[in-house]
Amino acid sequence: MGWQEYLDTHQNRFVTELQDFVRIPSVSAKPEHMPDVVAAGEWVVARLRAAGAENVALYPTQGHPVVYGDWLHAGEDKPTVLLYGHFDVQPAEPLELWETAPFAAELRDGRIYGRGASDDKGGMMAPILAAEALLQTTGRLPVNVKFFFEGQEEIGSPTLAPFVKDNAALLRADMIISADGGQWSETEANLLMGLKGLVGCEITVTGANADLHSGMHGGGVANPLHGLSQIIAALKGADGRINVPGFYDDVLDLTVEDRQAIARVPFDQEAYIAQLGVPDVFGEEGYSVRENLWARPTLELNGIWGGYQGGGIKTVLPSEARAKITCRLVANQTPDQIYALMAAHIHSLCPKGLRVSVERLPGSANPFLVPRGHNGTAAVSEVLSTLYGKAPYAVRTGGSIPVMSLLLQELGVHGAVMAFGLNDENIHAPNEFYRLSSYRKSQTAYCMLLERLGQG
Repeated sequence: MGWQEYLDTHQNRFVTELQDFVRIPSVSAKPEHMPDVVAAGEWVVARLRAAGAENVALYPTQGHPVVYGDWLHAGEDKPTVLLYGHFDVQPAEPLELWETAPFAAELRDGRIYGRGASDDKGGMMAPILAAEALLQTTGRLPVNVKFFFEGQEEIGSPTLAPFVKDNAALLRADMIISADGGQWSETEANLLMGLKGLVGCEITVTGANADLHSGMHGGGVANPLHGLSQIIAALKGADGRINVPGFYDDVLDLTVEDRQAIARVPFDQEAYIAQLGVPDVFGEEGYSVRENLWARPTLELNGIWGGYQGGGIKTVLPSEARAKITCRLVANQTPDQIYALMAAHIHSLCPKGLRVSVERLPGSANPFLVPRGHNGTAAVSEVLSTLYGKAPYAVRTGGSIPVMSLLLQELGVHGAVMAFGLNDENIHAPNEFYRLSSYRKSQTAYCMLLERLGQG
């Protein structure tokens, strides 16, 4: 029996196992679900052992646990591949918008419905099942394999960095493949070539020591809301250009080849406008919408508050105003440098009669850009081209996956992404689902990938 036949023969069992996995409410954002995150990790430990992995263990961190396992008998002349995924999930709220219970893992219309089915429990099962199929049918794997699954990705992997740093020797590999991600459509593949980084801050502008009567004191002292508004308005121009000195100094601008690759990916601007319900697009001048979304840094005001918010009128001159700002970064910007530039510029903009403070927000991430000719990405591209019958699109995303830059920083290896979720599967939203056809395709893909990597 070959591995393809093995996958077909055991597919019903694999689907049942995924249902069992999805039924564990491993919500990392909620402290009351910490035991469930641990239970999900223990489930992964048992499943890896059943697949034939060795040295499998649940490792504690300062927060949510991680799972490690390996199979290292392919020989020193074969590469070692680290396979990554995550077993924690987003909160399921609002519960009333789910058609079925979020952790019921119901099957219908060729899909499995449940929180985490697509992101990332269905995805991270693929390399486990592929390893089982190869071991059961050939008795070995084509390459040395390490499995690394975490339980805190959905909260930004806050305690993962110390674990990776302390266990760099355990995790060391020649290449990294992430099972967390997706494809362009059911018939079109994509290669993720870039992720944006992230840094954020909270601005507080203060004036008087208490709210004041605006009739008694208006015109005599500065208004923190006005001052905050002036600061925010000065940070970005009407042309979409960020006006923080030094902000663009380290940005790797797009090459002709980069722009051609982005332009090759289908994009309907009018449909995009209609979908979002906006009157028009807006971004940094001189770049297309996709170039701005994928490959240019941003500065966005996420929230602003202060003063009276209720109905009617209250003639108040507020004592304080606040705002939260986040910046998405591109190679070669760093969160530390951009925060320092932001804080210095914001302090320089403080109007007379007011005080300003800037506090860095948690959750920073470095940008991630795969170099041209990267070995893991080339192998993934070959497999996807064979599987879909055409070359994948080279895409980037405006989102951040901290673990990718973390593994690069600590292990010195750029990761490649091979995952099969699709954009319409409601990840992070009610009624999340995963296509069983994608689940099956992912298993074939990982068997093909391991065989391809074994060829050198």
